[in-house]
Amino acid sequence: MEVEVKLKLPNSTTHQNLANILKPFHNKTHMQENIFFDTKGSELSSKRAVLRLRFYNGDTLCVVSLKAKAVLVNGVSRVEEDEEEIDVSIGRACVAEPWRLGLIGSSRIVKRVREEFFSGGGEMEFVCLGGFRNVRGVYDWNGLKLELDETQYDFGISYEIECESDDPENVKMVLEKFLNENGVEYSYSEVSKFAVFRSGKLPE
Repeated sequence: MEVEVKLKLPNSTTHQNLANILKPFHNKTHMQENIFFDTKGSELSSKRAVLRLRFYNGDTLCVVSLKAKAVLVNGVSRVEEDEEEIDVSIGRACVAEPWRLGLIGSSRIVKRVREEFFSGGGEMEFVCLGGFRNVRGVYDWNGLKLELDETQYDFGISYEIECESDDPENVKMVLEKFLNENGVEYSYSEVSKFAVFRSGKLPE
């Protein structure tokens, strides 16, 4: 189970101001490309599951992930998540020809999709849903790993700060106190990045 505090930032100015405040704690920045898939019969989406390939910093790393049963309430996200690395060249081949995903016999996650979600007979066929890019700054602050996101959709850009934790309510309180003391505007994120992508519009 992945549990994260997710706070929405209103605009690029606020995002940049927060990045400046956190600059002394900067660890690294990831350039992420996120591509999503479903089966031809939409078995994944019908069961609230998401299959994603994420490419890091160009083509230095590719991670396939399966997320299911996502719940986001009062800025705290809980989702079942499983992920594994795959060869980048295989990942790119799957983006170009999504049917190739079903042929990755060594993938634990593809096997899970077949066993837990695919109800059709015969060969499991995947389709590409598209995706978005994300610039993620990672900061080591106050014993926490903060992730400052600029998410670039075809229809606009959104900004968030996130923190994964087993104690989300306490982390949320600490993070809100920090933002309030520094005059940083925020609100609770109400939908996931994938849900925003599928809706085709930025949340208000």
